[in-house]
Amino acid sequence: MRRSSQIPLIAREHQVAGFRRSFDRAAAGEPGVLLVGGDAGVGKTRLVTHLATQAAQTGGRVVVAHCVDLGEIGIPYLPFTEALGHLQRPTGTDDDVASCVAELIAERPALARLLDPAGPRTAQDDQHAERLPLLDGLASALAAAGGPGAPLVLVVEDLHWADPSTRDVLRFLVTRLRAEHLLLVLTYRSDDVDRRHPLRPLLAELHRSERVDHVELDPFTAGELREFTTALNDGPLPEADFTEVLRRSEGNAFFAEELVAAGLASGTLPWSLADVLHARMQHLDPGVQQLVRLASVAGRQVREDLLRAAAERTPGLDAATTATALRDAVTHQVLAVEGAHLAFRHALLAEALYLDLLPGERTAMHLSYLAALLDSPDLGSAAERAHHAQQGHDLPTALAASYDAAVRARDLLAPTEELRHLEQVLSLWDSVPDAVARVGVDRVEVALDAAAAASRNGQPQRAVQLTRRTVESLDADRRRQASLRHVLARYLLDVEEDMTEATRQTDLALAALPAEPTEDLAATLAVRGRIEMNRDADDAARDFLERAVDVAHRARAPQAEADALASLAVIEVGDPETAARLIESAMHRAIDAGSLAAEMRCRYNLATTWYYAGRLDDAQELLHQGLARAEETGTTRSSTGISMRMIAELLRYVRGDLTEAPRRDGVPALEAMVLESAGLYAAVARGDERVLERTAALQKDWDVDGFVALISGGCRIDALTYAGRYDEAVDLAEAVVAHLGAVWSTYFLGRIWISALALAALADAAEEAAVGPADAQQAERREAGDALLAVARETAERGRPRGGVLGPEGRAWLRRAEAEHARLAAATDGTPADPALWEAAVREFSYGYRYETARSRFRWAQALRAVGDRSAAELEAAEALHEAQEMGARPLTDTVLAWTRRARLAVPGARRESSTLTEREEQVLTLVAQGLSNRQIGEQLYISTKTVSVHVSNVLAKLGVSGRAEAVAVATRRGLLAV
Repeated sequence: MRRSSQIPLIAREHQVAGFRRSFDRAAAGEPGVLLVGGDAGVGKTRLVTHLATQAAQTGGRVVVAHCVDLGEIGIPYLPFTEALGHLQRPTGTDDDVASCVAELIAERPALARLLDPAGPRTAQDDQHAERLPLLDGLASALAAAGGPGAPLVLVVEDLHWADPSTRDVLRFLVTRLRAEHLLLVLTYRSDDVDRRHPLRPLLAELHRSERVDHVELDPFTAGELREFTTALNDGPLPEADFTEVLRRSEGNAFFAEELVAAGLASGTLPWSLADVLHARMQHLDPGVQQLVRLASVAGRQVREDLLRAAAERTPGLDAATTATALRDAVTHQVLAVEGAHLAFRHALLAEALYLDLLPGERTAMHLSYLAALLDSPDLGSAAERAHHAQQGHDLPTALAASYDAAVRARDLLAPTEELRHLEQVLSLWDSVPDAVARVGVDRVEVALDAAAAASRNGQPQRAVQLTRRTVESLDADRRRQASLRHVLARYLLDVEEDMTEATRQTDLALAALPAEPTEDLAATLAVRGRIEMNRDADDAARDFLERAVDVAHRARAPQAEADALASLAVIEVGDPETAARLIESAMHRAIDAGSLAAEMRCRYNLATTWYYAGRLDDAQELLHQGLARAEETGTTRSSTGISMRMIAELLRYVRGDLTEAPRRDGVPALEAMVLESAGLYAAVARGDERVLERTAALQKDWDVDGFVALISGGCRIDALTYAGRYDEAVDLAEAVVAHLGAVWSTYFLGRIWISALALAALADAAEEAAVGPADAQQAERREAGDALLAVARETAERGRPRGGVLGPEGRAWLRRAEAEHARLAAATDGTPADPALWEAAVREFSYGYRYETARSRFRWAQALRAVGDRSAAELEAAEALHEAQEMGARPLTDTVLAWTRRARLAVPGARRESSTLTEREEQVLTLVAQGLSNRQIGEQLYISTKTVSVHVSNVLAKLGVSGRAEAVAVATRRGLLAV
């Protein structure tokens, strides 16, 4: 029989046509991504091989790269390293492209370092390598390899095995695609990617991109399978055999091919895939069988020179036997040549062969690879050495290789892989007596490096855990223990609300450290200053920080000095201009000292200084720079990086962009929760139908992070008010205040916002009640509103705003609280509210808070209408409606429209909603709203009580309500009742 590689592609016409369209777009400068998913063996590799051949025949340049399964051991950026190697290699037809790519690599140290781990390192490399040049360099190299009419088609196979850094590169590339002549073709196993698989978030992100086309390969239909098996067999199978192949393979191309091959040769069809593969292997020479078993230990793909070197160390495989066996394995299409690599025709074949090895055989073969890699390190990476050593139970070598792999990952700014390797080192430490000699540092240093990697990777709890264990292990060395407590305290700052444990750690350190100036003392004082600053104890904070600066200066500890200066700049003055100058000075000092953590804190503090000062353009520019720097340095998942992303999301909303933010997958759970909360502001404003569900889901996590409680709680209050669930909104406001009062302080500044929202709910409830029968709760609402306004004012006086002065946002919410209280009072006692209160709120929000400016302008229009200034009310309502519609603020738009219809205002686009009620029914409903009985309504309209009853029943039915009060509320919201 023939093999699938020897026959034309069966079926898949739709997928091929889609690829052709994507290829043509890439050739014209419209880059894209083709994502190919499907179960193992369904034919993904066969399809992309066909597509690659088509692309090459049409003038494209094709590069195929692979992800490799090394279990817990990953090789950062592996497929892109492979791709760069191909691109810079002259091929005769593309020498100019290869030369261009090679020059680009030579000009970019980050790319050169990726391709040559042993290459020269600069002093900056030792301090901190930058990630953005690496990512940008990869994008530039791929862009340079394609041209008009001849795009680069980069195929990355087996994405389900991709390392975290590779997934990050793909995210970066997809977001940066503009006009490159580039088409990415990515394959993955659908059946391997469950909901917990690390690839799952990336797939979700890719699916949302308009540049990504997704192809999910289905198994062959019965007709397609018949065509496939006929081509393999050079003729139709006997009907009974075909029926068995169809039943057992279920249309899976690889299974079907193996069943046909084994069944026709043996006369009977084996039951399992393992049996099929075993039957095929039995027809090969023993030397070939031994070689392919050895090859399976490396995975689907292995370098030929590495396989030959490992074979030399494997019993029964000398050089001559290996050469013959390699030719036979390729001839029998068990292995195929892919550049400098040999690859199994399908990964399932490699997996089946590996699983068939006896435990002793596996260990011996892993050790053969390890010996080859130790003798010739250039044959593979440190991660591969670690993998084979671990599987070969050579623990000392596994420890040393894992540490080397961690250092390599650190050089490439791959903190996920670095942490994984370092934790492997820690797990092996006690099993290797001479561990210190093998890695060059002690266990304490390894653990601290692991904690730092965890922190950079957005895992603050893991950083605390690793550091705490390390500190606790040093009871026998109290001096060193004291010197490390500030490290633990710094990580605790990222996870603690009340700072109790962080304070205790610095107290213990200061009690044990010698009095003479040292870097450890300076760092401890700087951390303690930050703790006091977070507690709003500015005087104590200033004392610690000034001492830290003095000690650091005398101890020549520039990083500790920069850290202390970064904190001092925040608390020293209340004037934003002066504060910004101090923070900029501290940032430059941090940059000079090489203190990335202090530099990023300064960038964040500088952006938030302008944000809270209401200078939104300046804040946005600085956040853009800060996030770019975080991307460069691989710190986007650090606590500061996450904080910058949260403020950026808030700023986007404040400036009126209510669209849903792109999901940022791969973010740790806690940080993802914070970012999810930040997106709730816009979700409420645009009328997200799931916002109540989303905010309710976050309530169980209030104890995890105070900001989650504040933001999700406040946004839920607002959403409940829009939904007409006023009592729930007020009750929730009390719960939020009680929770954060215990966690933070009684007068946390967010309480002004919460109070204003609760007052809005009370005012809405009171206004709705005012148009119906007398409501005994009105007095209670007024009393609750008086208390809320009092606490809002007291919070403005006693809370601690940055710099000691309430910023424009705080002032605006205080003005709105006062105006909402006046609206509540008007609804309960009938006295119109002073429009000047809402005018003041509009003026305060006009610093750039677009949505709240529009909402307050609408309330201003209502107040103007209530005092009889109809023309002014129309102007303000028209502006509020225009802004709400422009932003896509559906609830506010609906509210403004309903009110302007009720008020009979001449506002463009606010025509009165057509009603199914007759004129008489509207008259009846108006009198119902005034609290009149059926008899009283009949007397006013000169109709019988029975006729009134019929009209009321019709109104209830048409409005879909069950009672008179509900009918009034619904009609009021829909603009069917005049104000």
